[in-house]
Amino acid sequence: MNGTLVKNQLIFDFAAGSLGPSKSILASTYLYLNSRAAVLNHTFENVLGDNLLSNKDIPTSNLKYSDCLKNTSSKTNLSKKDVNPINNFFGPLQNIKWKQIYKGFSEFKPKIDDEVDLKLIKMDPGASVPLHSHDGKEYILVLSGSFCDEYGSYSKGDIQINDQKIKHTPIASNDEGCICLTITEKDVIFFGRYGSFLNLFTFIKSFFK
Repeated sequence: MNGTLVKNQLIFDFAAGSLGPSKSILASTYLYLNSRAAVLNHTFENVLGDNLLSNKDIPTSNLKYSDCLKNTSSKTNLSKKDVNPINNFFGPLQNIKWKQIYKGFSEFKPKIDDEVDLKLIKMDPGASVPLHSHDGKEYILVLSGSFCDEYGSYSKGDIQINDQKIKHTPIASNDEGCICLTITEKDVIFFGRYGSFLNLFTFIKSFFK
């Protein structure tokens, strides 16, 4: 599931404005951190814009040059640091009030009205998540540090998109751990020695969302 096609689909849907709030936050942050993804998004926006202009069924407005200057002047002096989506939505990462779930693993869940579950997660150096899968898709965007699993290593700006066919055990780097922005469409399904207990815990927790 973690191929180029599914990543490109995420970028295309963002350019088309068809994503919900949680996936829009994740996609915009991905574009901010990953220059290749940003270039592809720009290409998609140009193609979609050309298609919009060529559609005779959709009327276009006649803008004066002064309208364009008025709408964009406030943005032209912003540095890349100023437009970090994470800072805009959640504030600096160092100020996040983390909730420890278990030793070495903490999370922060913002209040967003959406069908999917958006979280920031922090894993201490060497910490891991037990072997698991998902009923729906799982999106993991690395904001700082790195982690690895059965399918590869992921550093700042990398995104991993999994589905129910993927079982993995993410392990944070021993040097600096990692902070990730994640989206899960359905509950986690755990496997292994403590799988039954963890699945029961997840089921009970779902009543308090």
